[in-house]
Amino acid sequence: MAKRMGLMAARPAMLMAMLAVPGVALAHGAPTTALAKRCPALAGARFAPADGGRPVQILAARLVPASAAAPAAQGETMPALPAHCQVTGVIDPRTGAHGKPYGIRFEVNLPLAWNGRFLLQGGGGLNGTVRPAVGSDAAGTVPALARGFAVASHDSGHQGAVFDAAFRADQRATLDFAQAAVPAVAQLGKAIAARFFGRAPSRSYMAGCSTGGRETMLAMERYPTLFDGLVIGAPAMRTGFSNLGTSYAKVMFNQAAPRDPQGLPMPDKAFSPADRKTIRDGLLAQCDALDGRADGMIMAVAQCHFRPAALQCREGQQSGCLSAGQVNALTRAFAGPRDAAGHPLYAPVPFDTGVVDTAGPISGYIADGRTDILGPPNRDLAIDLDARAAVIRADWMQALTDTDGWTDLGTFLGHQGKVLFYHGVSDPWFSAFDTLDYWQRAGKSNGAAWAQGSRFYMVPGMAHCRGGDAFDRFDLLGAVVDWVEQGKAPAGVVATRSAGTAARPLCPWPSYARYRGGDPALAESYSCADAGAGGTEAGG
Repeated sequence: MAKRMGLMAARPAMLMAMLAVPGVALAHGAPTTALAKRCPALAGARFAPADGGRPVQILAARLVPASAAAPAAQGETMPALPAHCQVTGVIDPRTGAHGKPYGIRFEVNLPLAWNGRFLLQGGGGLNGTVRPAVGSDAAGTVPALARGFAVASHDSGHQGAVFDAAFRADQRATLDFAQAAVPAVAQLGKAIAARFFGRAPSRSYMAGCSTGGRETMLAMERYPTLFDGLVIGAPAMRTGFSNLGTSYAKVMFNQAAPRDPQGLPMPDKAFSPADRKTIRDGLLAQCDALDGRADGMIMAVAQCHFRPAALQCREGQQSGCLSAGQVNALTRAFAGPRDAAGHPLYAPVPFDTGVVDTAGPISGYIADGRTDILGPPNRDLAIDLDARAAVIRADWMQALTDTDGWTDLGTFLGHQGKVLFYHGVSDPWFSAFDTLDYWQRAGKSNGAAWAQGSRFYMVPGMAHCRGGDAFDRFDLLGAVVDWVEQGKAPAGVVATRSAGTAARPLCPWPSYARYRGGDPALAESYSCADAGAGGTEAGG
């Protein structure tokens, strides 16, 4: 096994691969040996207080040798990484509500072969842990750290499990989670990079999915000059109403489910395995070939207008069809909830191949009745939408965290900021049409500047942030870097499957990857075709 000698000596093959990736151009400043000697000294360095005079404490600074790709938790693989200086610390360490320790814990990784760029990595769930600062969101197979970015991550101001909301008892921790951690860690991360390398980053970026997507939207809307380029994935931008949407859908499905002896619905029996196959087969029959090739994937998202009613059993038909109750449940659930006046409370949900999935810890949008990480199965037969909406609107946490309302992005776009959105069409938590709706509203608010600074990418088959029957590995980070620094507006971005070598272009909305002939496993056999004026509008 090669000795861990640093990126240039021990990983020449990896370096060549990096240089072939968009947005990768290593620029060496001080010799890497000199930088390596500087690393331990950062442990005793002092940095200016964060916003509001909040003290910064550096806990450790250590040199991490280059490493090869290796298995990590939950079947994932940690990518090959270059030699880097890892700095850990905490902003404003203190004892807060109920005597618990609080503070914004962070990690900043500084590659010895630096490309002059800085990336803030978004979080997930309710945060609570500092994820390794490698910058892998929407970065394809080569994460930001391996490209030479300085990368920072943080826990947003509290410690806890991924969906542990106990920190809401502490005002400061709540404000940090909602918004303050993003600018605090971004500014500190840049200062640490400048101290280590002897010069400030030339460009700054942020990327994240889910909560990380919300945090990146937050930066775009409320801190518009903090970053030059952003990548926003499946943002948790209004969780109260997205949760209302999934609750409403489950109630609709419950109404089609058989009852137990107590008269309660049995959610796991609302749609049998055979029913799920019928739905998937019917969906593919109506929408699969719209992209020029029937291959089990629906690439033409804007052109797919699935009609559940076409699957309803005809008189005397016993199999390969759905009951009237099931058809009604599907139609209403995917249309989304509306208040008593008929106004939508959440966006419609796209019909896609993953809606009937039952594999993994989280099922597709058509719930299968299992207990998952969000709680036990919903067995309600009715839901008071107006009352639920009133509770959401009165929740001060929602007011702090929601990022779906502000669309005036003149300052961000005015300093030539660029932003790419992406969303899995089979996301069971957040509707891709809801994110599209925000993107379209932002387009109306910002006019031509939005067309010159933003793109939206649907990812057919992809579940929440990754996974599913999808081409879910793509490099939007490289695309936004090239747009910011070289003026190359992105079009189709090559996407591959997590397993296998097949590739296909990921196309900006409303275009889609249309098969043109040739080897279907090659990206060049497809082109981004315009969906035309008939494209689906979010909420339509």
